[in-house]
This record gives sequence, C-alpha cells and structure tokens, in this order.
Amino acid sequence: MPTVLIVDDDQKLLKMLQRTLSYEGLQIFTATNGQDALAQVDAYRPDIIILDWLMPKMDGLAVVQQLRAENNRVFILMLTARDALENRVEGLESGADDYLVKPFEPAELVARIHALLRRGKAGPSNKPVTVAGLSLDPIEHKARLEETDLSLTPTEFELLHLFMLHPRQVLRREQILSSVWGYDFGGEDNVLEVYVGYLRKKLEVDGHPRLIHTVRGIGYVLREE
Repeated sequence: MPTVLIVDDDQKLLKMLQRTLSYEGLQIFTATNGQDALAQVDAYRPDIIILDWLMPKMDGLAVVQQLRAENNRVFILMLTARDALENRVEGLESGADDYLVKPFEPAELVARIHALLRRGKAGPSNKPVTVAGLSLDPIEHKARLEETDLSLTPTEFELLHLFMLHPRQVLRREQILSSVWGYDFGGEDNVLEVYVGYLRKKLEVDGHPRLIHTVRGIGYVLREE
C-alpha cells in the first residue's frame, strides 16, 4: 500500500486530506510542523510527502532542502497559498517535484498523487544508458557526466532519463510533460522550463558544452554540438 505523509499546521485541512486520501487506498501519516515531518520521514519512509510551505518550527522549504541535502529521493508535493511565479519557481528549485496552490480541488490533488506514484514505478527501460558522455542507471538511481557524479532530484533524474532514451530526437513539450509528470500542467505553468534550467546548470558545470537544446516553438532535444 502506498504511503503518504501529510504535513500541515491547519488541522481542518489536515483531517480533510487524511480522509480524502484514505478513501483512495493510501496509508496516511501526518505531521503539523517541519521538525515532526523529518522525524516521520525517518520512521516511515513515505512514498510521497504533501508539504505545506508556511509552518512553525521549520517551514516546508527548509524541510525540502534538508531532505535533498541528505539525498532522500522521496516525492514531494508542495502545498501553499503562494501563487506568484517566483514562489513556484523557488519551491521547485528547492527540490520539490510538484507545486499546488491553495485553495485547490481535492480531485486535482488526488490526480497529482497518482501521477507521482506512477512515476515511482518501473519505467519503459531499466537498463543503463550512455549518451554523449552521460551515463545513467535507473535501477541504482545514479547518473554521471564523464567522471563526475550528478546529484539529481527524482524529477531531474526522470527528465534526464527521458532525454537519454531519445538522443537527437526533438521531444515536444506536451510529450515531455505527459511522460515525466503524467498530466498537463497548463499553458501558464513553466515547470518544464524550470527543470530544464536545473539540468543545464548541473550538466554545464566547469564549462561543459550544452547538451539539452531548445527547439523554439516545439520542445527540447539532447544532442552534442
């Protein structure tokens, strides 16, 4: 049974989410602040964390950053009333895998959780793949650029894996969103651009030439110059 940790200091919302997700056949754990959330992660190893941004003791952003610093690959969905683009970018850049703005429809949250769970299952290819100086092992969840280990979040890893499975092939934006995120984010959400930017920063370290290129009006392609 998939496990979900819900972290929010709003007791009314916490109980509603616990009831809604329990009906979906998920095992639920809860916490009301960041410090308790970290303890629950250590104790129960959840598949997904639904994490409020503004909380006492330690906010959600700090929780995400600590988990990623520890190389914890749990899926994290940020829940927050902050709807500005820069807030969404900050949440994703901290290492969150998804971002949902309050107020929201429970059905949308359920859909996003199921999309994350699908991403956690075996993909179309679990064989190691090597392209353009990059090597990636889906089973061990390891990626390297030449002799350098890459520290990637689950979403960054899956996005890079998709590109490496289709080298020199232009992938449409909608195709990437469907393959990696499992649903359409909508036209105004630039989450794909944000994550491509993260990958580029990590792949272009020390002056390494660009590997992920923009095909204007269509999408992206992984190729050597």
